[in-house]
Amino acid sequence: MSLTLPAQLSLPATSGHTFSLSDSAKPLVLYFYPKDNTPGCTTESMDFRDAYADFVAAGCQVWGLSRDSIKSHENFKAKLSLPFDLISDPDEIACAAFGVMKLKNMYGKQVRGIERSTFVLGEGGSVLREWRGVKVPSHVAEVLAFVNTL
Repeated sequence: MSLTLPAQLSLPATSGHTFSLSDSAKPLVLYFYPKDNTPGCTTESMDFRDAYADFVAAGCQVWGLSRDSIKSHENFKAKLSLPFDLISDPDEIACAAFGVMKLKNMYGKQVRGIERSTFVLGEGGSVLREWRGVKVPSHVAEVLAFVNTL
């Protein structure tokens, strides 16, 4: 699937920052996760946290994104001591641009939610690699291995 990303994609993030695709001058990892403070999302965020120095050493930024509010993100970030910022996308602007919204089965019901996905973006937001339907174990190591080839 080829993505056409809006050049002016700009969303609020933790620490008073704004995430903007057009501002990216170096590669970045953008991981989409369903919800703050849920088991899989907590594990995935801690895995990115634990490998963060390796991503920085490879010249790569890391950003997490879900539909949660900035307040929820600030609490989640503090609780896990995340060294990177989390992007709030309650209106699903980035979710739609990256095509990560899916119907999922939860407790026998169909619900709309974010399909756990990770993208490595190059300068200006070009997609260098994508992972969809991510399973958390060993995923961050796989992303880091790819980033180290850039």
